[in-house]
Amino acid sequence: MTHYDLVIIGTGSGNTIVNRRFADWKVAIVERGTFGGTCLNVGCIPTKMFVHTADLAAVPSVSSRYGVDTELTGVRWRAVRDRIFGRIDPIAAGGSEYRHHHADNANLTVYDGTGRFTGVKELTVDSKDGSTSVLTADQFVLATGSRPIVPFVPGLDEVGYHTSNTIMRIDELPRRLGIIGSGFVAAEFAHVFSSYGVEVTLIARSGLLMRHEDTEIAERFTEIAQAKYDVRLHHDTVSAKRREDGSIALEMLSPQGVDELVVDEVLVAVGRTPNSDTLNLEATGVEVDAEGRVVVDEYQQTTVDGIYALGDVTSPHQLKHVANHEARVVKHNLLNGTDRITSDHRFVPHAVFSSPQVAAVGLTEEQARDRGIPYVVGRQQYADIAYGWAMEDTTGFAKILADPETGRIIGCHIIGPQASSVIQPVIQAMSFGLDAYLMARDQYWIHPAMSELIENALLKLDLPAKS
Repeated sequence: MTHYDLVIIGTGSGNTIVNRRFADWKVAIVERGTFGGTCLNVGCIPTKMFVHTADLAAVPSVSSRYGVDTELTGVRWRAVRDRIFGRIDPIAAGGSEYRHHHADNANLTVYDGTGRFTGVKELTVDSKDGSTSVLTADQFVLATGSRPIVPFVPGLDEVGYHTSNTIMRIDELPRRLGIIGSGFVAAEFAHVFSSYGVEVTLIARSGLLMRHEDTEIAERFTEIAQAKYDVRLHHDTVSAKRREDGSIALEMLSPQGVDELVVDEVLVAVGRTPNSDTLNLEATGVEVDAEGRVVVDEYQQTTVDGIYALGDVTSPHQLKHVANHEARVVKHNLLNGTDRITSDHRFVPHAVFSSPQVAAVGLTEEQARDRGIPYVVGRQQYADIAYGWAMEDTTGFAKILADPETGRIIGCHIIGPQASSVIQPVIQAMSFGLDAYLMARDQYWIHPAMSELIENALLKLDLPAKS
């Protein structure tokens, strides 16, 4: 048994905590998988690199409307894949090498294995080399992230399937891809593989894609997706079987009865679940909620003094920028136990790098209505701003919700080109309390930039004038 000042479990955002300010601490880091966590290895970074190449591959399908005739002669899948992971894999390996051997980490021990609590603040690690170690510590950080959910579908295990963990590493593009799911991951991979020439089918249990977005956004996205892909709404996948020709037959139930889809590969993208169940948390007294998320207070501390948690293992947002924020809070609180700071989750934005992009922050119109929160709405179509006109975008729009009394923005939702960037000034305004009236009128907005989408949505809010 070895005692440490600090043990960190997980090397995603958890790996950002230990720096030279911890030089006098005896620290252990436990990692059962690949250094860098979900974002670097199987999430944000590689998916956006694939999305960028997909955006390039999609240009010929739309350029002729502008009088520019282009042709896609092919997508070299293995070249795309190997360029992306040829950059990412060395970063993960370098992170591991740095923690294992660099002089900066002389006080730090890395355990390559799976940790589980076997007592109060006692962690047993089964290492990849077959050895077992028992660690105790004054303080722990739980940063074990999440993993894809795989629903039970008879026959699916036998025929084989992919998740976001594996789909980006396949050797050949399938001719037909069935995606079970209708959220962020499903939308992004539908764009990627469809742009590469794959016949994509989205299988959604609900009547909308991206149903957690503001309903107007979800309805518009669903309408656009139905023109791009084969979209099966209100379909529940009930079985999978391998056909003689090697293809996969998915049987689905819909309001119209039994439906069948034949594909070459299946991607399961129905959500992610926290990795809290791998830790045997009851042994140390840490509580989890009904959905398996580690319960934390405003300081990111669990129900056990000195045990903190951050990222997907505790956060409903499951976003890298949230995990990074929480890691900064945990770092401060570890170093300043008598002067701790709290996390700020008031205005957490997100974006979906689909086609088109979607971005949002704050309340949806449905949430405001259900909670009895008064609001006014300003809407602006991309088609009615100069740059949107140049792009001939006919489907994108932004909507902004504001408090009719104070003018404070309470929500913003965008679907369309560069939505992930266009939304940023709204996040800033919400975070620093700038009201919509002053935001629209008391600064220059570059003409004819895409940001005029936000300016005009703000100007359409029915707010009292200010002298």
